[in-house]
Amino acid sequence: MPAVEVVAHRVLWSIPVAGIIVLWLKRTEDLKAALKSPRTLLMACVTAALISINWGVYVWAIAEGRAIEGALGYYINPLINVLLGVVLLGERFTKLQMAAVVCAVIAVCFLTFGAGKLPWVSLALAGSFGIYGYLRKTLPVGPTQGFLLEVIILAIPALVVVFWINATGNGHFGQTGWGDMGLLMFAGPATAIPLILYAFGAKQLRYTTMGILQYIAPTMIFLTAVFVFGEPFSSIQAIAFGFIWTGLALYTWSLFKAAK
Repeated sequence: MPAVEVVAHRVLWSIPVAGIIVLWLKRTEDLKAALKSPRTLLMACVTAALISINWGVYVWAIAEGRAIEGALGYYINPLINVLLGVVLLGERFTKLQMAAVVCAVIAVCFLTFGAGKLPWVSLALAGSFGIYGYLRKTLPVGPTQGFLLEVIILAIPALVVVFWINATGNGHFGQTGWGDMGLLMFAGPATAIPLILYAFGAKQLRYTTMGILQYIAPTMIFLTAVFVFGEPFSSIQAIAFGFIWTGLALYTWSLFKAAK
């Protein structure tokens, strides 16, 4: 199944889920105000484009047997956030954070020289989600309203993709059985609910706790890739992941030190 078709349905079926939650929270006025603000709409268009790129690369990586690279991208993401803080916000590295970023750079170098090319899947995932997170914080709407605004913006290109794929006879919604149809519809709640819960959790939990919890998803992706999908895990990748995990340990320790 083409990644672009999966992402299109992911967008379309996220709209009713996020819409119901916005109605339940009685936050429709926030959404109306955002829709009337050209500046907010422009910012939302940029964040929507970034998250769609992230979703597209991730789905493509899974379909192409490159889930390990996807896991690496999400492992790198916290370290990308540190780098963005220094470059864009003028924050200063702590010694532990500097060491963590150096470990990530070494890991990328190992993968580059080992494969003869940059690990673009990992870098695209980490970069797009890192910049998305940075810009998303500046969007003057709540997490649920912001997510709904993004998928509404993406709805038109998503509909074009779905109609075009179905018109060419290559679509999987309603043409290849109930199984594919159900999976595509489930992509909406499977996308919207975790993202919205994460946004709410970020407000309730300590930053150090969130820093640790964000490693759960890439760890599950990594374990699934190796033990379920049976993807090969080379010695070069093992060394690179070793540096990444070392960097993440240093980064997590820096969070604990900052919280004391």
